[in-house]
Amino acid sequence: MGAALKMFESSMSDAFDSLDPTEKAGIRATLIRCRVLAAKIANELRNKRPEHFVNKLSLADIHTSLERAADVLSTLALNTSDFWKLNDLIDAL
Repeated sequence: MGAALKMFESSMSDAFDSLDPTEKAGIRATLIRCRVLAAKIANELRNKRPEHFVNKLSLADIHTSLERAADVLSTLALNTSDFWKLNDLIDAL
């Protein structure tokens, strides 16, 4: 399993290295925006109490969006199409 993971990480690195500078900059900028957004969401949720979610649909919507984001992150491979999927995910949140 360790060797397979190293091969996968190497191919991801090779794929990233093969991108042009504009694409690399876009991916880096989007990753920074994702981290900022994730921190903002974590802080907001940390400060909420159950009574803030009287509307159960709002909480369900937040949960669904976070599950989707976690799913995308768990299956993300670095390539140009995933970059655009990540942008779409950010816009959806």
